[in-house]
This record gives sequence, structure tokens and C-alpha cells, in this order.
Amino acid sequence: MERQDGGGAPEGRAMGEQPLARMMRERGLANHDLVAASARPITHKLVMRAARGRRLTLHSKALVVEAFNRATGGTFRAADLFDY
Repeated sequence: MERQDGGGAPEGRAMGEQPLARMMRERGLANHDLVAASARPITHKLVMRAARGRRLTLHSKALVVEAFNRATGGTFRAADLFDY
């Protein structure tokens, strides 16, 4: 299968930079901050993929949302952090 996004993801899986990435930058958060704040094990790679727009499973998205909320003290939903 030919790769179209330049990021190594098969066509249709890369959704472009997500609102999560912008919100992390605005708050001065790095991938590690979400990993450290998470109550459940997540990886730096998962956070990176989420911010860059790699399509995630609902479970993975929920883990990222939970970690972001713990890191920021916010009450964001997946729809706030992802545009797909």
C-alpha cells in the first residue's frame, strides 16, 4: 500500500495535527507530562501519535483524554482534543 501522508501511516489513518497538540503547546506541556500524569500506563509514543493525528482506537483516545485532564486539572472531552 502506498503511503500518502509522509509520516509512515497508510492512507486514511493520518488526520493531521490535532487540537490536542495546540492545547499542549499553549499550556507548555510535553508528551512526558501526560505520561507522568496518567493514572494508567500510557507511552510517549501514544501521546505523540495522538497529537500528530494518527487515528487511535476509542480506548487509546480515552487514555489520552484522561491523562490530559489530570495534567491540566481540566474536564475536556475527546471532541475537544480530537477533530475526528
